[in-house]
Amino acid sequence: MVRLFLIFLLIFLFPFPLLAEEKTVSEVPLTRREGFLMIWESMFRPTYETLQVKPFDDVEEEDMGYRTITWAKRRNILDDDAHFWPNEPLTLRYALLWLYRTRNILDITQMRLEDLPTLRQRYPIISPQTDWEHAVTLEVLKEMMYALDTMLLHEVHEVSFYAEEFRGDHTAFGEVFNPDDFTAAHRSFPSDTLVRVKNMENGKSIVVRINDRGPYVDGRDIDLSLAAFLAIADRSRGVIQATFQRLGDAALVQSCSQESRYQRRITRETRFHRGVPHVLSLGDTLSLGSTKWFVIHSIRYPDGALQRFQDFVRPKKEQFSFKPSREGDYVFLIGTPEGRRREFFMNVVACLSAGDNQKIE
Repeated sequence: MVRLFLIFLLIFLFPFPLLAEEKTVSEVPLTRREGFLMIWESMFRPTYETLQVKPFDDVEEEDMGYRTITWAKRRNILDDDAHFWPNEPLTLRYALLWLYRTRNILDITQMRLEDLPTLRQRYPIISPQTDWEHAVTLEVLKEMMYALDTMLLHEVHEVSFYAEEFRGDHTAFGEVFNPDDFTAAHRSFPSDTLVRVKNMENGKSIVVRINDRGPYVDGRDIDLSLAAFLAIADRSRGVIQATFQRLGDAALVQSCSQESRYQRRITRETRFHRGVPHVLSLGDTLSLGSTKWFVIHSIRYPDGALQRFQDFVRPKKEQFSFKPSREGDYVFLIGTPEGRRREFFMNVVACLSAGDNQKIE
């Protein structure tokens, strides 16, 4: 009895040396929801409402990331199962699968769970001895994303072009092909993805928008429009070696110079004066004021870090201001004093520099 009392006293008075050290945020295993949203947001891809797929049974409409997760299921980036298990730990197996799929390494039909060993050999971003079921932390996932994106950035591709004989034809996405526009065909990149193509021979680069599928010649990885090809190589070359840098969706990257749409309502009765823009230019400040009291609960940053608040903002007299310091997708959880909450998504982008294409069609 005395011994038990002494142990209890030691634990009560000196808890930290006896217990495991408290883990930092970067050391805590990510949930499947947190990990997937972080992977998705790093690609600057938009999400849309979809009624063409049954949502996961365990991801409700009011849950964080509902639209993104449902859209990803629609695009087969997430497998079409009944459950997503959003709060379960993210394992290395699924982190790898989702990374390869969001980066469009291959056609989605060639990236199944059983294909992981082959994919890992092609892009060895983890040790072969690593346990597939190992839980992934924020720090580990960031390292994996950086490693894969670095490999893809330095990967050399064979690039060709298609020209006048296809003028007026419809592309795989329904557009009319114009060889004078800065566009390109790729086998798996999503429509409207902006890609910087750099000629390895002379260092020249061009930014093109994906609007077609192809090329259909073995060994070729992208078909540039004639105008895009001539911007970085002589026509007589026919085929060049180049690297690719994915910049993101054209609507997100180019919206700096356009009027963005705003998300204005928390509830029917509580509206912002202007709202949360879908796209904000890097360097600008978000300012929110409302007709009624509202509460800023949290901000999720592009790297997955979560900053929690309990910041009540008075109507008409106060504003909440936030100036992002980096590009990427931010998620704001904002509610009313009565407990109603809503997520607002904002993509922060840097405009294309003056040295890039004067026009991207």
